[in-house]
Amino acid sequence: MTASPLRSEPDAPAAPAGSGDVEPLPPPRAALSAQTCREIAHLLVNAVVDTVAFVYVVTLLWTGTFLSVTTIGLPLLAVGLLGARQIGKFERARARLLLRVRIDEPSPLRAPRPGFLPWLWERLKDPVAWRQVLYSFVRFPWGWLTFCVTLPSLIVAWPVLPWVARGLTNVDRLMVRTLLAPSDELERRVAELESDRGAVVDTAAADLRRIERDLHDGAQARLVALAMDLGLAKEKLLEDPEAAAKMVDEAHGEVKLALQELRDLARGIHPAILTDRGLGPALSALAARCTVPVTVTTDLARRPAPAIEGIAYFTASELLQNVSKHSGARTAGVEVWRTDQRLLVQVTDDGKGGASADAGSGLAGLAERLDAVDGLLVLDSPPGGPTTVTAELPWRDEHEQKRGATA
Repeated sequence: MTASPLRSEPDAPAAPAGSGDVEPLPPPRAALSAQTCREIAHLLVNAVVDTVAFVYVVTLLWTGTFLSVTTIGLPLLAVGLLGARQIGKFERARARLLLRVRIDEPSPLRAPRPGFLPWLWERLKDPVAWRQVLYSFVRFPWGWLTFCVTLPSLIVAWPVLPWVARGLTNVDRLMVRTLLAPSDELERRVAELESDRGAVVDTAAADLRRIERDLHDGAQARLVALAMDLGLAKEKLLEDPEAAAKMVDEAHGEVKLALQELRDLARGIHPAILTDRGLGPALSALAARCTVPVTVTTDLARRPAPAIEGIAYFTASELLQNVSKHSGARTAGVEVWRTDQRLLVQVTDDGKGGASADAGSGLAGLAERLDAVDGLLVLDSPPGGPTTVTAELPWRDEHEQKRGATA
């Protein structure tokens, strides 16, 4: 994931950007350009803004520390840190407007687990708010210094004021970038993981609804009908043994169908062959049920961790279902191999091609689920075929997982 660099141009429009290679700060300008006027305005309001922020954080820290021995101290400090976040938001907006510093907003606070203590802890350890507290302490003397330099310069040293303003605001730009910008890729990654977690939760909820629906409409309905048939057979057992025997025979067939549906449902949750024998045999069994002849090739010296193995299996299962339903292929293939710290699953077919991963399609949903575990889905499906879909997953084998669990 790449991010555009922070920039600071004299007259460029402000727009968010991420961290990266920072371009040199703008050089001083002699002319009283529009940007120079904005910089002078920024320096003149520094004293007021920085004083208000300083008084706020000092009051916040003093009150929170003094009352920490009571039950309201830490909650009051947590609420105060939320206010510090808002001050930081205002300062970033001011820098974008007057200094033309392109800077992202940091990631929002993560949603805590239910309960007051998780809520309190998430806010007390908020790094964005604490960086704003530090920023306010640093800015208080600096803000008054810039005000005291800029105001007299408007009267007695206005010919050199553009150079003075540019030099002072370049220091301001450095402060904003250092203390108020998102902390590089870490906060971006936190925001992405929050989004990915939501996708995983939605997928799990959909799977649970599907299992409930399959049980209700399938095996449960058959077992209810079976119980009714056996009850009727019991009533007819003495008066009409032949009819009762026929009904028991039909009930026996219903039992077999119910058992088969339960096996299919269990296989859809997590097939036993995957747990017992691994990915290669499980994919071979999966390929045998596909309506298109499928060749399976696996090249794994070790088994991946069960979670990764399960994701790889169900990814291949969904892709083969697409081959059966939509491709019009005569043959298909599944290949599985490991490259460095990645597990790759590739499904190919010689069908009509033209598959799409647009929003709302099954492939788009699959790509979202893979992205939630740091995976990747690559589609190559020109019109007329062939189609190649490659799923890439992070590698972690079962030995590494056991070491992690015991660490």
